Amino acid sequence: MFITKKHMSRRTVLKGTGAAISLPFLESMLPAMTQAPKPITRLAAMEIVHGSAGATRFGSEKNMWSPAKAGADFDLTPTSMLPLEPYKDHLTIVSNTDMRQAEAFSLPEVGGDHFRCSAVFLTQAHPKQTEGSDVFCGVSFDQIYANKYGQDTALPSIQLSIESVDQAGGCNYGYSCVYTDSISWASSTKPLPMIRDPRMVFDQLFGQGSTAEERSARRQTDRSILDWLTREAARVKSQLPPRDRARLDEHLENIREIERRIQRIEAHNSGGETRALPTAPVGVPDSFEEHVKLMFDLQAVAFAADITRVSSFKLTRDSGGRAYPESGVSAGFHGASHHGDNPQRITQFAMINKYHVSMIPYFLEKLKKLPDGDGTLFDRTLVLYGSPMGDPNVHNHRRVPFFMVGRANGALKGRQHVIAAEGTPSANIYLTMLHRLGIEAETFGDSTGELAI
Repeated sequence: MFITKKHMSRRTVLKGTGAAISLPFLESMLPAMTQAPKPITRLAAMEIVHGSAGATRFGSEKNMWSPAKAGADFDLTPTSMLPLEPYKDHLTIVSNTDMRQAEAFSLPEVGGDHFRCSAVFLTQAHPKQTEGSDVFCGVSFDQIYANKYGQDTALPSIQLSIESVDQAGGCNYGYSCVYTDSISWASSTKPLPMIRDPRMVFDQLFGQGSTAEERSARRQTDRSILDWLTREAARVKSQLPPRDRARLDEHLENIREIERRIQRIEAHNSGGETRALPTAPVGVPDSFEEHVKLMFDLQAVAFAADITRVSSFKLTRDSGGRAYPESGVSAGFHGASHHGDNPQRITQFAMINKYHVSMIPYFLEKLKKLPDGDGTLFDRTLVLYGSPMGDPNVHNHRRVPFFMVGRANGALKGRQHVIAAEGTPSANIYLTMLHRLGIEAETFGDSTGELAI
């Protein structure tokens, strides 16, 4: 290949009946005597609901969310972000910002915070109060990014969730359920559906160009997706040098392992045993942690193969009563969030916050292990995590929890805690990051300017 200057297309796809697998970046995709193209940042935006214990007066004094010091010399020990200690050099915390667009703007909106604030998280726009189809909010941060950097990929973006998002019509306080169910908006009137079932995500990623009938027929044979691509994979590998063959084998094995896990979950949930989540799709694990990790694996392999560069991930649902016993707290999430300003209950709520954050290192480790050009996916990715609520006990949206992990191809330097001035809108973070990521924008939501990050 070096002598002839032949190279493989970056968009080479292994195709079979009901299956299509995009390849990761290989050295053979780079023409000889040329430089690799500038890597494009992947964006993974994640929302957690119900705010944080650190937004209370007691939690703030105890630094349950935000570290005491600004700058680089911050201590994560008392905070719910302690699980991110190994990634401190790549961590950017922004504290003391407000999401005022999630607040009630009129008397009829009072009390409806749980049913509008998820729509605000990535749009920083105030949702129109309606139970009908005339929903109105704003274009979300992830979709602005996808419009610029995701149009030459198979999927401009993917939208994932852990909890049920299949409610229709009105929820409560005069709000359509789509405000609760989606954090990603393609336009001010077009919320994008979030996918909860890992099987559906798998088929979306690896069934491009195939019909639902073809995918169903393939699964009914009880064969792996890779079995349909054996001859095609062998043909492609015969043209590759050893390092690329090894990289391709690793990519295919990652996909096969994800598929095995989905198959095991489906088999278990179809076995007739009583389920913890009886109404969930058969491909959804009863375990929160298992579900989250599987969704992280799907995002990582999609980023590696450049199927998409943008994901939004809704980890929880407002007013949900799910319990997380692994956190050390038996109370349901929503109940625990209404802590009555009791220090002991606030401390327990902080334990749930910490448990949720503890899911993130799994994804970061996956990204670190996946090569991308002369670096890894971890070098190329911006992970954004936060909540549109502050203190859930009073349903306010002040001092909302927010952090970013990753340097995003140099857009962030990492290891910094920025304490915003009182009253700073969270939209300023998004405006700053749009500019850092190469997107021109005068404003975003209710932004008032850039933050000194």
